[in-house]
Amino acid sequence: MLIISYWLNIGVIKKPIFTVLAGFVELGETIEEAVKREVKEETNIIISNIRYIASQPCPFPHSLMIGFLADYASGEIQSNPDELISADWYHHDIAKRLHFDYTIL
Repeated sequence: MLIISYWLNIGVIKKPIFTVLAGFVELGETIEEAVKREVKEETNIIISNIRYIASQPCPFPHSLMIGFLADYASGEIQSNPDELISADWYHHDIAKRLHFDYTIL
């Protein structure tokens, strides 16, 4: 299962988009700590067993996209309205079928 979030806008993209959760690493924070913090801040979900999967260039300057898997530990999804329009659990196969303008899955 994965969490797909619905954002009002990201950077220069000014239309709502669907994406997996994303965020930035804070000064003094490990990448794994950032993943745990961002998931908690955006969805109220606690995760554990965070594992690096892959990385790729990011379209934003001085940025790198880094993918992780993690295990669900606890919590019910509650979208942070300062971060997301909504978020929910989806089977990973749905990501292949979602195709909207400005989708970055």
